Amino acid sequence: MRFTPIIQSKKFLERVASQLNKSDPNAANKELRTFGTLGVLRHELRDRGTRFSLCQFKPEHDLNPETLARYQNNRCRVVPELVYSPWATAQQLAETGSKAKAWRIDLVLFVNGLPIATLELKSEFKQAVHNAIKQYKTTRLPVDPVTKKPEPLLTFKRGALVHFAVSQYEVYMATRLEGADTYFLPFNKGTQDGGAGNDIPDDVDRYATDYLWNEVLVSENLLNILARFVHLQIEEKEDWEGRKYKKEALIFPRYHQWDVVKKLVSAARSEGPGHKYLIQHSAGSGKSNSIAWTAHQLSSLYDANGHKQFDSVIIVTDRTVLDDQLQDTIYQFEHVDGVVGRINNKEGDGSKSEKLAAALEKSQPIIIVTIQTFPYVLRAIENSVSLKERCYAIIADEAHSSQSGSTARQLKEVLMIEASEDNEEEVTTEDILDAAIASRRASKNVSYFAFTATPKTKTLELFGRCPDPNQAPSKDNLPAAYHVYSMRQAIEEGFILDVLKNYTNYKVAYHLALAIQGTDQEVESKKAKVKLNQWVRLHDYNISQKVQIIVEHFKDNVMGLLGGQAKAMVVTSSRKEAVRYKLSFDKYIKDKGYQNIHALVAFSGEVEFNSKDPNTEGLMGEKFSESSMNPNLKSRDMRKAFDTDDYQVMLVANKFQTGFDQPKLCAMYVDKKLANVECVQTLSRLNRTYPGKAETGTFVLDFFNEPDDILQAFQPYYQTAELADVSDPDLIFDLYDKLRAANIFTWQEVEQFCDAFFCQKQKQCGTG
Repeated sequence: MRFTPIIQSKKFLERVASQLNKSDPNAANKELRTFGTLGVLRHELRDRGTRFSLCQFKPEHDLNPETLARYQNNRCRVVPELVYSPWATAQQLAETGSKAKAWRIDLVLFVNGLPIATLELKSEFKQAVHNAIKQYKTTRLPVDPVTKKPEPLLTFKRGALVHFAVSQYEVYMATRLEGADTYFLPFNKGTQDGGAGNDIPDDVDRYATDYLWNEVLVSENLLNILARFVHLQIEEKEDWEGRKYKKEALIFPRYHQWDVVKKLVSAARSEGPGHKYLIQHSAGSGKSNSIAWTAHQLSSLYDANGHKQFDSVIIVTDRTVLDDQLQDTIYQFEHVDGVVGRINNKEGDGSKSEKLAAALEKSQPIIIVTIQTFPYVLRAIENSVSLKERCYAIIADEAHSSQSGSTARQLKEVLMIEASEDNEEEVTTEDILDAAIASRRASKNVSYFAFTATPKTKTLELFGRCPDPNQAPSKDNLPAAYHVYSMRQAIEEGFILDVLKNYTNYKVAYHLALAIQGTDQEVESKKAKVKLNQWVRLHDYNISQKVQIIVEHFKDNVMGLLGGQAKAMVVTSSRKEAVRYKLSFDKYIKDKGYQNIHALVAFSGEVEFNSKDPNTEGLMGEKFSESSMNPNLKSRDMRKAFDTDDYQVMLVANKFQTGFDQPKLCAMYVDKKLANVECVQTLSRLNRTYPGKAETGTFVLDFFNEPDDILQAFQPYYQTAELADVSDPDLIFDLYDKLRAANIFTWQEVEQFCDAFFCQKQKQCGTG
């Protein structure tokens, strides 16, 4: 039986539609990812023994002219004012008696006939970008409300992969339309001074958002995003009753992620090996994905002669999630196993050094090592005749990477880092990378890519780029980061919280109490006086009194937040102080009979007191350790235990001040001198978002530092950091004077309000 061309075309389109329709919105099975729009674009379609490729992505090199010709034959199209619903036809009305509304989407982008992106455009002169977002949430529904049938173009994975809300000033994007629950992310470049949004061009004929169509949606770049960025990520979620479930999310890069990866890969291609790149991306920037994309694209980068630019890409990180994420993400791009290898004691045969040597010798494309292993990677390369001739890209991830105690001492010995007297400081990836590079001559076959939110001075000097690369670094030619996504932009875009918003130190609180005492004739605030006078009486800074302040503040103001899940951290200045804090904390809780407040203490090694220590009664002759002081921990991982309802407060000494992510952390009590990067990293433990946390805010009570010093520490990483001066009691009088001067109210109106308000209060209390 022979089919006519029309019948053949129809059957082929039915086969394509079948593959698109098989997409499962919550696919936990990797094989199900071969369906839907992204799957059809990336994987061949088989029909009656014939294989069809619906898209050819750009090859890694130009050595195969046939592949290059197929790539150049891709058809990218823009359709304006598209009536997208197949249920909005007269035929649908005739057959069923109802039809969908004929809604139009401003622009839809297609690649070889498959929808890739939708855009709703708004002019700020008439409607703001948030009207486009509202439009997507209320009328661009994945299921038509009249016919109850799915809209193919708007169905997750089956239709367009990304949806843009665009005005001439801002861009937002979503990858999954879910009506009112649709979550839009900002897709803005950021401003010159590090803020959210976009700068308005000086050229009146340009728009602030023209980068969207002049850069991102250019055919070559859009195809590259589809080939090497967009991927499906299975997330384990938990509902309000604690039941866990899996949900699939489509990851489309935010602008800064796409921009940094594109620029790093382009620079590595044009500059070749032997260069350094410092990427200053704040918490909340999505560094895990940025690192994964960078590693994958560097591992498959070729020079003009068709030779691989890097024999291996080595990632230095302690993010265990990054390993699985890389494996999973790269499998979607390559559809082959064995691209990523992690060097640890749990996987494979042999010692870590043997596995490392084998991975380097066979030029495994991507090798993941911990910060402890990294110095040995450099040694292995330097000591091998064959390896030292090869080219490597080393990506260092500062987050989640710090060591303390004996591990830190061993690393310092390997790298010849000067150790302090008590060896208590944490050693970070940044410290190790700095020491390793500083102690070696510049290598022409190794490129370094350092990702950090808070680069230290030494890191900037070693990895930063001077404005004039032909001149030596100087005061007028200071090294700077290669790419920046600022803390300010992350805060303003809602990815992290501003931890300085509710920062106060004990001294300010003390003076506030005195100030209110002196102005009783102007401010009737008996309740405030009672609370703050307790602080005045506790002006002697000893640990037991600080513990009282911390516990009572936490009990009254913090522990009820986030539905009772809120946590707090107490930062102490030494291991001995942490021990004293824990003993005092447990005693105070027991004496008060508080049942629902329990503390963990975190420090390295063992602590012993001697005769030179003050107040050592009952402490001499005993060895204190984490295990002995946390008897209910029962061998659990401390991070995981703190995430449960078993513990509400964590007392730390040079531990968990960097790389510790606990989104439920709402308060911090600081009893330690903080400065520079350590200050920013420590207080930033509070900045992670959690449902309801943005509304309640965070709180820092500092027993040790001056507000100006804290602000100064934050300035380099957040250009407009400000401490809100909420502790000046005269502000109320300044505001009163302004309102009176503007004739906002008359005094007679104030008296009438007071009479009505307090009369009602008396009736409610039964005193009237």
